[in-house]
Amino acid sequence: MSDLTPTPESPGLHVAKPAPYTPATGYYVCGGCDAAATAHGDAQVHALVEDYTADHGPAHAQNGR
Repeated sequence: MSDLTPTPESPGLHVAKPAPYTPATGYYVCGGCDAAATAHGDAQVHALVEDYTADHGPAHAQNGR
C-alpha cells in the first residue's frame, strides 16, 4: 500500500480511526494555499474535516482561489 500522507506535492486530507474506542486522528495539506493542520480526537477531527471542506481543498477549485 502506498503512503497516503498529504504533502505539498500531493495535497489532501487523511483521517484515521483504527478502532471504535480509539480517538480519530486527521491532517490535511491544502493544494491551493499550502495551509496544513492536524487534529486528534473525534470532535476535533470532525471540525478539521469541516474546515478543509469549507475553506481548503475542494473550496479552492469552486471559489476560483
